[in-house]
Amino acid sequence: MARTLNQFTITPDGNGDYVLSLEDDDGETIDFTASYEQLDLITEAIDELLDEDEDDLLGVDEDEAEPAEE
Repeated sequence: MARTLNQFTITPDGNGDYVLSLEDDDGETIDFTASYEQLDLITEAIDELLDEDEDDLLGVDEDEAEPAEE
């Protein structure tokens, strides 16, 4: 069963990487070391997924969302 995310933090580790800390509802924290590139890929994946979900939730038709060419 998946745990519920309560909060997260991202802090520089002083060596060029970052520490991503994820805390669940029970207060258990898991720390991950991630590079700039890894965090960038995570943000891109989140953005893409949220953009898709936003279109589905708002009922936006991709053909209608495109501006008409003149």
